[in-house]
Amino acid sequence: MCARRFLILIFVLTLIFVGGAFALYQWGDQVLVRMATPRGHYQQPPKDSDPDYSKGAAWWAMPEMADDPSRWVPDGQPATTIADPVATFYVHPTTYLERDRWNAPSDAMGEPGSRARLFVQTQAGAFNLVSRTWAPKYRQAAYGAFLLKSADAQKALDLAYRDVLAAFDNFLSRIPSTRPIIVAGHSQGSMHVLRLLKDRRIALKDRLVAAYIVGWPVGVKSDLPATGLTPCLSSEQIGCVLSWQSFKEPANTKLVTEAWVGTKGLTGVARSREEMLCTNPLTGTKDDAAGAVANLGTLVPNGSLTRASLQQAQVGAHCDRGFLIVEGDIPSLGPYVLPGNNFHVYDYALFWGSIRADAGSRVATWLAPLGIP
Repeated sequence: MCARRFLILIFVLTLIFVGGAFALYQWGDQVLVRMATPRGHYQQPPKDSDPDYSKGAAWWAMPEMADDPSRWVPDGQPATTIADPVATFYVHPTTYLERDRWNAPSDAMGEPGSRARLFVQTQAGAFNLVSRTWAPKYRQAAYGAFLLKSADAQKALDLAYRDVLAAFDNFLSRIPSTRPIIVAGHSQGSMHVLRLLKDRRIALKDRLVAAYIVGWPVGVKSDLPATGLTPCLSSEQIGCVLSWQSFKEPANTKLVTEAWVGTKGLTGVARSREEMLCTNPLTGTKDDAAGAVANLGTLVPNGSLTRASLQQAQVGAHCDRGFLIVEGDIPSLGPYVLPGNNFHVYDYALFWGSIRADAGSRVATWLAPLGIP
């Protein structure tokens, strides 16, 4: 019994490190639920506690910031110097792993802040060749909110989304009305971005370069019609959605599908496995396959959380019934591969160079009619 409890503890600690991954699982193990559930009930925050997105302190990254983590590049890559033709709005995954509240403070410091900054650096950084990034701090839902179907959990998720929406509206007010936009997220961040695509459908009309909804399931029929968007079918297409969830064979995706299939999508229609969107980031197309030679760079740590290099032609991938299956000589990325050979933590890192090129190709398509190379 003691050995089993020890193994459960190790298992939980591994998952906690990447708390946003919990969003995809509805575990039945009551031990895990008790360990993850925030204490007490959801408490409505004071009215004057909302983040003030007119101030730089409410953002992890923005163009005016002196130490902007989204400007980071891997070792050996040239620093980015661009004319700011595109604006990217990026929302980071769960980084607050405490149980003392249902929502993190928007200005969470210490470990949660360091994790958020690292995600902005290594994920949003993929877009810095063609854009400037805005990455808001927000009162993210604690990871335990994803384990429960309760009023407390839903209120926590709604509060987090309210902040993301307010940040996006402020972002829109700060950029020229003609500037094209990329939206991107991961895990909890992607969940909020998907909802935002529906609620700000009109504001994004004719401005969206692409939406990268990574590490979160997207229904082609149950979600996308509510956004007015379609899956990306070529690497030059604009105004479309990319989404993938990375696994390696033998892949056990049951925990994802059991949590997602049958839930109501943004359209109100029940979601199904057959309509789950899978984009191959190596090709930028839906339900595609590509060998490792197509991979322009996997982000591999260089002995530090803030240093990494790109290794090309190491990882191939193909779509299989809604999931992205990785293959090839996968470099050592870290110890946080989840049960079922789930590479959720590394959804961006596995394909960093190709995501960068994909964004560049779509931006080029957008700018071509304007005579901008």
